[in-house]
Amino acid sequence: MTPVLSPNTQAILLLTAPLIAGRGTASSDLLSPGEYKRLARHLREIQRQPADLLSPDAAEILRACQPVIDESRLQKLLGRGFLLSQVIERWQARAIWVVSRADAEYPRRLKTRLREDAPAVLYGCGNMILLETGGLAVVGSRHVDDALIDYTMAVGRLAARAGRTLVSGGAKGIDQAAMRGALEGGGKVCGVLADSLEKTTMNREHRNLLLDGQLVLISPYDPSVGFNVGNAMQRNKLIYALADTSLVVSSDLDKGGTWAGAVEQLDKLKFVPVFIRSRGESSAGLDGLRKKGALPWPNPQDVDSFEDVFNVAMPTPTASPQVGFALFSNGAPSSADTKPTEPVPRDDAPALQAEREPSVPVDVVSDAQPPAEAAEELPPLTPEAVAPIDEAKKSTQPESPPAKVLFSAVCAVIQQLLSTPMKDAEVAAALNVSNAQAKLWLQRLVDEGLLEKQKKPAGYVVKKKRLFE
Repeated sequence: MTPVLSPNTQAILLLTAPLIAGRGTASSDLLSPGEYKRLARHLREIQRQPADLLSPDAAEILRACQPVIDESRLQKLLGRGFLLSQVIERWQARAIWVVSRADAEYPRRLKTRLREDAPAVLYGCGNMILLETGGLAVVGSRHVDDALIDYTMAVGRLAARAGRTLVSGGAKGIDQAAMRGALEGGGKVCGVLADSLEKTTMNREHRNLLLDGQLVLISPYDPSVGFNVGNAMQRNKLIYALADTSLVVSSDLDKGGTWAGAVEQLDKLKFVPVFIRSRGESSAGLDGLRKKGALPWPNPQDVDSFEDVFNVAMPTPTASPQVGFALFSNGAPSSADTKPTEPVPRDDAPALQAEREPSVPVDVVSDAQPPAEAAEELPPLTPEAVAPIDEAKKSTQPESPPAKVLFSAVCAVIQQLLSTPMKDAEVAAALNVSNAQAKLWLQRLVDEGLLEKQKKPAGYVVKKKRLFE
């Protein structure tokens, strides 16, 4: 990705980033995540976006934001343009890219699952497409013995053989062992760092992997920032949010980042199932996670049994911000209507979503387009889009039951989605449903002769030109 910053991202950086390459800004002056969340909500309410704070009529907008953030404080932060230009030059020299929630390139998984708690800015280096591929999250303690290192590397190598991306935190110990195993096996890896992104990307060992698209490193923190316990704890949710399932290899009990992240996933976020190592010597930490609902890792030995891990449903109903794909836009009831959460706003339709979801702040550009290399985002199913389904209903004698109409809508969406081969996990991510649900739909369409599952390239494709005739 070319490290050219959008106007919205420039504004967000000025408001929230320390810009360490320059003389920096006192952390007390920067907007905290909570403060920026309130500002983003307010800007949306007055039908503005972050870039407008740098426009010719910015003074009027700043006054309008006074009830949320002090006007003089905003002016001071937005006046750091020279520092920003210095740090951008530094990032460009190191092939570091920056995206904000206002950019179409921002990882959809983070925006969908974390919603307004997704980091306002992400820094990274390497292949951004890997951030949308899901995969297995592997986490664990920093200080472990050689036996656990070998065990973890074997898990990473198996993920590589299965063609699944491995997601981890890049810390010493279990994180690095999992990533090393996957990379040595020729697999893809996403590392979510809590510190030292710039230093890590300049490591000779990583450069070729980053350039070849085998590795992507990201961080919600300034590329030059050093280690901070709080940052390490907060980035754990990003690891789980980017994955399809997870494995905790080792953990302390009631302390440490691994424990805190797993407990948050089990008790609150519930994005993905949490497995714990079930081979070798156990520990108080793993036993504690098992009591909270973690599942024993089945120790798969081949690709087929490894794939079965991704079909395990959540052990308890999800209470996380994650929601299903909105199949209807005309008010027709769906399963999502029974949940307290609302659909996640689409990047390319903020005006429509603003009308439907006034409580959810979205710092997006109305004309934002998805990146060319990423899968095309599906348009909402407007009444016009579901018209063929309605016509099909009218042509039959009895009225179709609601379940059949719902599945017809799903078929139309999947038809549009599978313009290129996609795996079940990728379809699940695009539709914001569980892997198990996506696999059921895809298998039904295969059984009906509408889709086929091919091996090279691996994934599902449309077998017929139209799913509805």
